[in-house]
Amino acid sequence: MSGLRLAAAIPVGRIGQPEEVAYAVAMLCADAAAFTTGACLDINGGVYMN
Repeated sequence: MSGLRLAAAIPVGRIGQPEEVAYAVAMLCADAAAFTTGACLDINGGVYMN
């Protein structure tokens, strides 16, 4: 699948960047997330939503 077709299939309309995953990891590592346990974050631009 070409990059443009793949991006069109993603609800936010683009392919994610590595730093966007890193932001989520940094958030989970922060003191503010100390009460977060057993979290599953779907970092996929809305491709899979439940």
